[in-house]
Order: sequence, then structure tokens, then C-alpha cells
Amino acid sequence: MTQPTGPRPRLDVRGAVDLSGLGRPAAPAPGGPAGAPAGAPAGVVVDVTDEGLFGQIVQQSVQVPVVFVLWASWSEASRTVTTDLVRLAGEYGGRFVLARVDAEAYPQIAQAFGAQGVPAVVAVLRGQPVPLFQGAAAAEDIQAILDQLLQAAAANGVTGTVTPLPAAEAEPAEPEEPPLPPLHQAAYDAIERDDLDAAAEAYGQALREDPRDEMARVGLAQVELLRRTSGVDPAGARAAAAADAQDVDAHLVVADLDVLGGNVEDAFARLVDLVRATAGPDRERARLRLVELFGVVGDADPRVMAARRALASALY
Repeated sequence: MTQPTGPRPRLDVRGAVDLSGLGRPAAPAPGGPAGAPAGAPAGVVVDVTDEGLFGQIVQQSVQVPVVFVLWASWSEASRTVTTDLVRLAGEYGGRFVLARVDAEAYPQIAQAFGAQGVPAVVAVLRGQPVPLFQGAAAAEDIQAILDQLLQAAAANGVTGTVTPLPAAEAEPAEPEEPPLPPLHQAAYDAIERDDLDAAAEAYGQALREDPRDEMARVGLAQVELLRRTSGVDPAGARAAAAADAQDVDAHLVVADLDVLGGNVEDAFARLVDLVRATAGPDRERARLRLVELFGVVGDADPRVMAARRALASALY
């Protein structure tokens, strides 16, 4: 655990985390519903679901240590760490608040803490972030780290126990989803009726009207992926790619299929290898497809960050 040895920049609660533009629903958090694990007071475990709640939880760190755990549904290690932290939060009986953050749904929080992947566990004492650990950890090691955190908290005068947030804030009602912009709604409706050409046109028009429309950019990348894989013979594509390591067309198709099937790391590794194995126009095609798939997955995804580093190494 990194001990707070001197003045640190405080978390910028007001501007560092902007969740209002995110439409992706969070997956169920590991460890069970938020609230109170067995034997602990209410409010020990909180799910961060909006900027206001994030600010309130950080403010609690003046009286009681707050432990943020950033997890993702695809990461088994993060699910295990989060579940262990929920159990330990109950065993410690309110001596710290555990705040769970779905890093896929709310990547700005991960950015605010400087997290490079999941799981990432960061404490906050008196509004100051204190990195604890990143990656997998055994339950007994986590407990030792929490003991060190509580010692550091006591040294900084943070010795309180959990005070539950008001019920309406600790368990916020499911917000009503705002209506989509007209072109986004048109794209969504087109996808629902399996008219991918119309969806691509709607997203394209949205980008022409506002080149900074990030939702339209991601939506268009996803629709293009669906269009490219429509009618593809997966077995044939994989056989062609296996038969020729430099069959660019086949490897591009297989990478698309892997992303569509959730095998994101396999897709990225395939295309990075293709960049290394080719030159000229073929190499550029592989690079451009990889960058396009980064947009499909999401730039804040840890797998994208790792693949960007691998791509840079392959290129230079």
C-alpha cells in the first residue's frame, strides 16, 4: 500500500468524473446487492452510479476510510477481488466504506484514479487518493492491506465508522432514460428491424452534423462490424486464416468474428501479429482494422490500452 507521506492533490469531484453522457448500463456488481453485508451497519457497500453519489462517498472519507474497487464483468480476477472485499467489509463492521465501480460502465472514474486496468483498488482518506493494489490478490493479502490502511487512517485522524447515506441516495431509484437524439433513435430503430444500411446512414449523418459526436462514432463502428460479418461463413474464414498466416482478408474477418463473439484479446493479438507479418498496403489495412475495433470495444477498455501498446511496438 502507498502511504500518504505528504500533501497530495485532492480528487476533483466536480470535474474529474462526468457520468451524464454514458448510456451503457452497469452489470450486476460482484458480491451481491449494495447495502450491508452480514453483521455490518447499512451503507458499508455502495455502488457508484452517478457523479453526485461519487462526490458524497468521497466526502465520507473525512470521517471514515473509503475503499474504491474498480471491476469489470469480463475480468474474473476483478470479480473475485470485489467479492472478497464485500465479505471483508462486513467482517470489519463499518470501519471502512466499500464503493464498487463498474469500470466498463463508468470509465471516467477509472481515469480519475489513474487506473491502468482492473481490478484496481484505491482508498480515499480526507479526500486524498491512496493507491492500494492492482490486479489479482489473495483474500489474506487484501486483509493485510486493509489493516495497513486503517493504521494509516488512524494516523491521519480518520477513525470514524460508516454513517449511511440517506436512503434515497444510498439506493438511488432507477433513473428514467433520456430520449435519444433523433438520428440516434433512427439508427437504433433501424438496427431493431435489421436494416444495417439505414443505421449506418443515420449514424453517418449524425457525425456529419457533429464530428465530435462520440456516441455516433462508436455506434457507426459497431454497425460496420455487423455489416462486415453479415453472411460470413465462420468456419471457412477460420480455415482460410489457419492455412495462410498472411491472408489479410481472412484474418480481418476472423478478427471481426472474435470481437463479435467477445474474444476481444484474441482479435487484437491476431491483428497485431498481422501488422508484424505484413508490409505496405496490407500492413496498413491490418492497422486500420485494429484501430476501428478499438472504437467498437471502447478506448477506455484495459484490453484496448494493452493492444495499443502492442501495436506501437509492432509498428516501431
